[in-house]
Amino acid sequence: MTELSVSEIQIVPVKALNGLVAFASAVINNQFYVGNIAIYTAPTAKEGFRLVFPNKKLTSGRIVDCFHPISKAAGDLVTAAIVFQYKELMTNFYNIEAV
Repeated sequence: MTELSVSEIQIVPVKALNGLVAFASAVINNQFYVGNIAIYTAPTAKEGFRLVFPNKKLTSGRIVDCFHPISKAAGDLVTAAIVFQYKELMTNFYNIEAV
């Protein structure tokens, strides 16, 4: 796999609802901006969180993915980077121990 970089991660915490705790945005390989990545708690996940990538619901009701990792390795890397940033924000700014 070609080296993947995730940078300029921004986290916007939200009032927790059904496991949703924040939204994130990031720049991938200094080439693509990805926004509206939802961060959900997931006790069974390795990091304790899972990401839900943006999609669009068409008028027909069909849901079309806008962005998502193709490989598990890419998904794991993006998840690890965003979850790390989320935990840092919760620990340092809000003095909350994130899962």
